[in-house]
Amino acid sequence: MKARTSAAALVEAGHVRINGVRETAPGHSVKLGDVLTIGLDRSVRILKVIGFAERRGDAQAARVLFEDLQGGPK
Repeated sequence: MKARTSAAALVEAGHVRINGVRETAPGHSVKLGDVLTIGLDRSVRILKVIGFAERRGDAQAARVLFEDLQGGPK
């Protein structure tokens, strides 16, 4: 499954919060400083948006666009 499809499925299933508020619309935009809480199978990721890219890139390029608030690996 592609990343965008997987992300939309997480949102639609109610596993994503933006600034503490559950989001159910995959197209909801985020802004600088927003904190995303994402419930995964056996873990929860808490990420802060710190940048945006002009174009879609690979995972390495994406890592500089968010801060992991749990201090874990990106």
